[in-house]
Amino acid sequence: MSTPVADAPGPAEGSEAQPPAEPAAGEESQPQSAYDARRDLFRGIPDAMRGGVGGGVFGGVNHGISGGTFHGGVTVNHLMVGGAPHTSGEVPKAEVTRLDRVFVEEGSNFQDLLEQLLKQRVLVLTGPRFTGRRTAALLLLRRLGTASVHSLDRSTSPENLAEQLGAGEARGYVLCDPITTRNRPLRDTHLLAARDKLDDDSFLVITAGPHTHLEGVAGRPWQPPGTAAVLRSSLRAQVDDEAELRRLLALPAVTDFLGGHHQLREAARFAEVLGRHSLHGSDASEIETFSQGVLEQQIQEWFEDADGTLHLREKAFLVALAAFHKGPYALTAELSDLLFGLLQRTEDPALPPAVPVFGTNPAKRLQLARAIRYPKEEQTEWGPVTQSMAAFQDDRLAAVLLREVWTGHPSARPALVGWLRLLAADGRSFVRTRAASTVAVLALHDLPSAMALVIEEWALSDRPWLRIGAVNALALAHIVGTPNIPRIIDRWCADEDAHARLRWAAIRVHGLIGEERPVETVEALRVAARRDGNDAAMLIELAQSVELLLLSDARDEVLAELLRTRDDDRAAVDLAIDGFLRACRHTEDDEPYGRPLVLDWYARAATERPRSALGIAELWRAALGRPQNQDALDLLHDWVVAADRDDGTEWALAALLPALVTGANERDRLLHLLRFGGHGVVPAAAERLLTVLPTH
Repeated sequence: MSTPVADAPGPAEGSEAQPPAEPAAGEESQPQSAYDARRDLFRGIPDAMRGGVGGGVFGGVNHGISGGTFHGGVTVNHLMVGGAPHTSGEVPKAEVTRLDRVFVEEGSNFQDLLEQLLKQRVLVLTGPRFTGRRTAALLLLRRLGTASVHSLDRSTSPENLAEQLGAGEARGYVLCDPITTRNRPLRDTHLLAARDKLDDDSFLVITAGPHTHLEGVAGRPWQPPGTAAVLRSSLRAQVDDEAELRRLLALPAVTDFLGGHHQLREAARFAEVLGRHSLHGSDASEIETFSQGVLEQQIQEWFEDADGTLHLREKAFLVALAAFHKGPYALTAELSDLLFGLLQRTEDPALPPAVPVFGTNPAKRLQLARAIRYPKEEQTEWGPVTQSMAAFQDDRLAAVLLREVWTGHPSARPALVGWLRLLAADGRSFVRTRAASTVAVLALHDLPSAMALVIEEWALSDRPWLRIGAVNALALAHIVGTPNIPRIIDRWCADEDAHARLRWAAIRVHGLIGEERPVETVEALRVAARRDGNDAAMLIELAQSVELLLLSDARDEVLAELLRTRDDDRAAVDLAIDGFLRACRHTEDDEPYGRPLVLDWYARAATERPRSALGIAELWRAALGRPQNQDALDLLHDWVVAADRDDGTEWALAALLPALVTGANERDRLLHLLRFGGHGVVPAAAERLLTVLPTH
């Protein structure tokens, strides 16, 4: 494959951002065949789009986020980004007591940390946000019997940490996620100074997240309890009746919630919703939609990022991970930096984007994104290879995040549009496919903008890969439930004033989604064949769409509609035959001598759908009876060769050949083919197949 090239994508009107020019290389001369393009498309699309139906994470009504209310029946209070406010002062004893009442140690390493703190008096507790680190820190200090617990301001500099610690009274101190930089990290010397300042009965716990810079400090990882344990404990604090507790925990919505990899803070808040429902009989829809609501709020927090802990580069990574969910981590990281550069140009055109070559910690990056990395064997054009894949823990995150970025942050659109254009022209088929699937999700939530900014621009491009990207985006948009896609392609296909490239794109999309309405699709292709009868390239595209339809699940209906073509409608007859012959070339798993798919269809139809079997034979006779029939003869010879290698193929062909003979000319043509071969090669199966032909 060639390296990606394209006319440099321009920013949306009024934008200052200038995306980088695409690397120069040889232009793709011709687009992929429709069959090859469809194979690449369905090899790389997200799992949620497989099956060709709407619904799933993309279906239903999706609303935007507005404050703390999520439309659809659930109201969620605002969450404080970063946890509790970071101000200095004593933590109220009532708060610590309340946390102690619902805290569970099950599955955590709380006791080990308690022993470590007792010995060292200073403990750095590491781990991602929203895993209960602050609660654990407060309760560690409480269990050690400190008279009071004081929270230190997170803006306290590491150099001044020791000065904030008092003497002469047994106290506990907690410092949550201190603000540090690469040049001003929290060092071991700062901890030594703090330890010297503490009395024997005083203790300090510091929580450190993925972005906390440490130097010479051996932090202790926090292993949180399980989400189910936290939900159960928090709910028990509100519901005294054990039978009612079991009933609530057995609700289907609770089961779904626990399967969604939710944070502990979300489990505690879900317990509040369940408790309120139990005590006051509130609307059950609040329970059912809670999981989706907190998912959306997490995304809102990521992109608002009020405390500035999430760098623009990490936000770009989140978007890339949404586009390449369950794709290779290295590829996602590579392309996220490309998006970061475009976003940086939008945010501050005078500031060149600086991407650190080394220093990125994949584990911490994925931790922040609530994602995981795992090995998986993938099929590639070079054979199976094992790659390190990255995915959100909750599959719903990908689609919801793309929706929020597109509809909630329109300032990001110029960069996002430029990025997707670069991806759609990439030399890697997986990248191009994910660009199209991402555009499909955007179209689901804002079709007019997606059409104007992306799809129509790609469809009108002189770049074949971009045009195929537009085709795939439209087909996938239809699959995930975007309305009006058939109307769009019908208009493009029928409008004589439409640009030829739009008609080309529409014809391709018909081949991908036309199985849902075979009668209308075949008629649209017939009309186009009559209109473009002098355009050889367009006739090939039309035949390729028929080819795909005859290989789809609606092949019987498509075949029946093709056979309704009038004999005097030459353009439509040629379309049916050309598309049929193209479909006949394909074999099982695309193996050179695999079982021909159409022949296998005939063998099954002979007993299950006799009309389809008769139709296949009728199209074969029409193809062999044309004056220019060499392609058909060559193809039939290839089937004889395949029959020589596979008994099932030979039996199917033995059933088909007699159906191709209705007269002496047809019999003589087949006799000649079997006796002398299409290319002078006579397989052994040919002699056996001679016996099935009629003698008269």
